[in-house]
Amino acid sequence: MLGLVAALGMAAPVAAAPEGQLTWAVHITLAPTWFDPADKPGIVTPFMVLYALHDGLVKPMPGNPMAPSLAESWSMSKDGLVYEFVVRKGARFHNGEPVTAEDVKFSFDRYRGAGAGPLKSRVASVEVVDPQRVRFRLKQPWLDFMVFYATPATGAAWIVPKKYVEKVGEDGFKRAPVGAGPYRFVSSKPGVELTLEAFDGYWRKTPSVKTLVFRVIPDESTRLAALRRGEVDIAYSITGPLAEELKRTPGLTLAPTYFPFTLWLAPVDQWDPKSPWHDPRVRLGANLAIDRAAINQALYLGLAKAAHSFVPQGMDLFWAPPPYAHDGKRARQLLAEAGYPNGFDGGTLTGETIYGSSVGEAAANDLNHVGIRLKLRIMERAAYEQEYANKKLQHVLLTGSGAPGNAPTRLDAYAVTGGRYVYGGYPEVDGLFAEQVNETNPRVRKQIVDKIQQIIHQKVVFVPVIEPAFLNGVGRRAEVHGLGTIANHPYSAPYEDLKIKK
Repeated sequence: MLGLVAALGMAAPVAAAPEGQLTWAVHITLAPTWFDPADKPGIVTPFMVLYALHDGLVKPMPGNPMAPSLAESWSMSKDGLVYEFVVRKGARFHNGEPVTAEDVKFSFDRYRGAGAGPLKSRVASVEVVDPQRVRFRLKQPWLDFMVFYATPATGAAWIVPKKYVEKVGEDGFKRAPVGAGPYRFVSSKPGVELTLEAFDGYWRKTPSVKTLVFRVIPDESTRLAALRRGEVDIAYSITGPLAEELKRTPGLTLAPTYFPFTLWLAPVDQWDPKSPWHDPRVRLGANLAIDRAAINQALYLGLAKAAHSFVPQGMDLFWAPPPYAHDGKRARQLLAEAGYPNGFDGGTLTGETIYGSSVGEAAANDLNHVGIRLKLRIMERAAYEQEYANKKLQHVLLTGSGAPGNAPTRLDAYAVTGGRYVYGGYPEVDGLFAEQVNETNPRVRKQIVDKIQQIIHQKVVFVPVIEPAFLNGVGRRAEVHGLGTIANHPYSAPYEDLKIKK
């Protein structure tokens, strides 16, 4: 028996040490703001980094949209007022400190990103029961607590180390973040490159790949060229003719991903009575001017969907409005009825570097064709998001979101007065939104949320354009690239599962 025990002990598998490097060509500038879950805006972009550096109590994983992660379990009281999370034993931060209930409370209190207002306003208290248990008490039952808290709709459940943040301060944390994810921070050259290294203390598994490098390459053709030369292994966001070229290149693979992503135009001047955009006939004319099918084919090889709303079609509690036809003649008639028979100068159409120079340009051309003359202005994404949230932009914005959640999370961020990206509001929308928050009957709540979306459609608040397919290129070295592994997530993940071909 002793010999058998010894033999079994010797046969125990030993995890291979991480080896090699995978490199991404990233389409946006990697600013330090993306490294901190507390600042997560109402878009999915930060999770490109957060899935590597940090970990959430609960997060989407393959086959499970709410997988237990730093929380090994959680429960809800019968009255819906108390949620209790059990912190996973053995989970550690990159500096060796254990993840505790204190860190969970600290991370929630510190969170200030999209959705922080409605989330925190409905939580009465966060109690540390013991080092492994934390309890959230709500002011009243709320059907969306787990949607707002435990999905990437916000970053509130992504945990940072309390002691370390208090020691180095907010700026210090952004310069040298410490998390509990599968990879630890090594170095960052803002706007150039981010380097991460495998963390052998990650609770789920030790990653197979030792080093991850995210290289900022804003130009699409340059990203594709780097992929073809083998300088990078995965290139994000390759569209139009370049995507066709990628498909034809031996050894390269076009890998589309799909997630709840919509791009739309937001005429933020519609609340100014002196602006042409104040007239709903102008906004309806703009909707009829957009040739969504042509944009889909030209940029996404027909793999995307025409947008009917700023809420994506696959999102829970989506109300399906009648689609807008492409009708330039009717668009011109509407402009004439509004007092602009010769069109008008619509001001600036502002967008960020990736979609502003593609979808934004196409939309501007369509609007110019019917007489709505716009000047296209392109900004770097982090700066755009900051000015957008600070309400500093004017005229018309090309905006969008790929953040998970449901229709109320989108409404909160983009359509309800006081929302992070809301420049003006409508009292009936605000009133119904407050009503649905307190409704505990799912059927009745669905009717209220539908009504909100109907009002937004009737008032023509937005000009929905496209639900893009996110087209990516994969090179010859990546055996497991992680694209499309997690439902509704556009980027590679989970990073600890990636593999390099031997």
